[in-house]
Amino acid sequence: MPHPAPRATPLALALALALSPAAHAADPAPPRKPTELDKVEVVGKADAYVATESSTATKTPTPLRDIPQSITVVTQQLIRDQAMSNMADVVRYVPGVTMAQGEGNRDTPVLRGNSSTSDLYVDGMRDDVQYLRDLYNIDRVEALKGPNAMIFGRGGSGGVINRVSKQPNWKTVREVSAQFGSWDKRRIAADVGQAINDASAFRVTGVFEDSDSYRDDYNVRRWGVNPTFSVSISDDTAVTVGYEHFEDDRVADRGQPSEPNTFNGRRTKLDAVPSVFFGDPDRSDVTAYVDALTALVEHDFAGGATLRNRTRIANYDKFYQNVFPGAVNAARTQVNLSAYNNATQRTNVFNQTDLVWNASTGSVKHTLLAGAELGHQDNANLRHTGYFGAPGSTATSVLVPLDNPRYTGPIDWRQSATDARNHSVASVGALYVQDQLEFSPQWQAIVGVRFDHFSVDFTNERLEPSDPNANISSTDNLWSPRAGVIYKPTEPVSIYASYSIAYQPRAGEQLASLSPTNKAFDPEKFTNYELGAKWDINPTLAFTAAVYQLERTNVVVPSATDPTISVLVDGQRAKGVEVGLAGSLATWWHVMGGYAWQDGEVLAGADKGKRLAQLPQDTFSLWNRFDVAERWGVGFGAQYRDEMFAQLTNAVTVKSFTRYDAAVFFDASDNLSLQLNIENLFDKEYVSAANSDNNILPGSPRAAYVSLRYAF
Repeated sequence: MPHPAPRATPLALALALALSPAAHAADPAPPRKPTELDKVEVVGKADAYVATESSTATKTPTPLRDIPQSITVVTQQLIRDQAMSNMADVVRYVPGVTMAQGEGNRDTPVLRGNSSTSDLYVDGMRDDVQYLRDLYNIDRVEALKGPNAMIFGRGGSGGVINRVSKQPNWKTVREVSAQFGSWDKRRIAADVGQAINDASAFRVTGVFEDSDSYRDDYNVRRWGVNPTFSVSISDDTAVTVGYEHFEDDRVADRGQPSEPNTFNGRRTKLDAVPSVFFGDPDRSDVTAYVDALTALVEHDFAGGATLRNRTRIANYDKFYQNVFPGAVNAARTQVNLSAYNNATQRTNVFNQTDLVWNASTGSVKHTLLAGAELGHQDNANLRHTGYFGAPGSTATSVLVPLDNPRYTGPIDWRQSATDARNHSVASVGALYVQDQLEFSPQWQAIVGVRFDHFSVDFTNERLEPSDPNANISSTDNLWSPRAGVIYKPTEPVSIYASYSIAYQPRAGEQLASLSPTNKAFDPEKFTNYELGAKWDINPTLAFTAAVYQLERTNVVVPSATDPTISVLVDGQRAKGVEVGLAGSLATWWHVMGGYAWQDGEVLAGADKGKRLAQLPQDTFSLWNRFDVAERWGVGFGAQYRDEMFAQLTNAVTVKSFTRYDAAVFFDASDNLSLQLNIENLFDKEYVSAANSDNNILPGSPRAAYVSLRYAF
């Protein structure tokens, strides 16, 4: 199936506008603004590895130690020091979170044993389409572990990842950066903003990248621009409007297959050179276009109440096609290839209204939240199978030599009997209330509940309208409670216990999984129990620890007695321990890292007793930055991931590995900084991610990247 040609809207026009003479006006004093959201307190330059406050988990500005939930914040300074550009970079230093391969076309975080492509948010708004996100317009990333449907609604089964975008803040920002290095890495970005006058400010971020890879014939070309404008209408009211256009065009790289035979009682990835591409990169392309308009209106009332209304309207156009590997024959002479493509068009419209106010009842202080959310998602999906050979062929796979695993022959793209051509509309109306209570300096609590009315109308366009299975509707009324208790023996220390429930209705992550057999089933249910402790050792160093158990129930599986019938079972259990450390051990030594022990298994059905996929038992990461002189710094980090199963079959093991990274930082002047990042310092062969037993992506060999950043 042909896909749209890349759009050619010039990034340079938007950046030229940002760099116009108006952008160089003198800095006025910042005006009074109604609220400050998602604040991160910073002391010094690299001390910004630690965040002290967030609004993501509660919708109110709350110290992290007063939130009864495991949270890891990847700050802007850490993003810069490690030259991060995507979500896979981010989760390397988030305990309890890994990143699956996602078939080479989408972000697929695995949180507490639950793989998801929909639990991704930007500024607290749902961003659930399958694509690969960039960090050019992102200030920081917050990973909330465990369900929090009271705030985020449906999904969030193992947690959510929220990106907090860069916003106008009446401060002058003028920065251009460039990065280049191994395998023709080429990337430029700009961040420009300042006050226009006492009442208005703007910010424009942009990126362009055209890079190759250690993987043969792989390329990624992406660009984006995100202008944002804020105006204080009065001392009590402010409006912020932003628009993002983002394009991503790359090769869908699904990695390499597994060994066909068992060695030492297990199968692992095929012993192949990491650069070898299986399939056809020329016909494995991914394009994603994102256009998103956001608007935020804030108003402060007398007496301390704040009203906030946030809207996000986003249009997504996603296409991917892949020719990818399957099983290798027992003789290790041939590998099986298959192919398909998929197109998705989706429009998301979401609006959230929150009212926050402070009150007291006797000696008890309350931070009260009442809110509503309205959402509408219109989704169209079309899939074609690749048939190998001349038009009319019925061969859906082909064997190619293992020593040259490419296919260059003809492929006929057409629909098989089971390929999707559907349209769905999902609507949600939600109400929620929350109370953050302070009984005394030692005792606090948070309680809340959310009600979602969620409906889906699904049309199978391959069937005649008169067919009773052509149109399916499903409605769920979901109550999602949340409760947590916090004890603070001293002000910098908190000990908490929490309980929360989240649901995943039968609409599925991509609004396409409804069928006549499961439309009436109860939604999947996720119940989380968590105990934890947080300790702000000093204002620039924070330690966190949590132990949890996450139950997943109401999972649809084939009946053990009749596979044509679906039944509900109590599906799986995950449990674990997470420990994190972020901040400064000394004025010259800054750290970010964590450790997680996790265990998960299937509790019922045909896979009962199997370990959850993509769930390593032990993971560890630690990044260190040492400021060795006034203008010089060095960095060193280590990441360890235990072995894990590539798929729920538990047939193929992804081996454990330890990878080391390093960096050198040099401030050439007050305006120019340079850094060198070396990834996989000791050139370790390892697997970075997997999607299935035969889609396993080898990690990069040693790579070096130079970054230059100029502020003016």
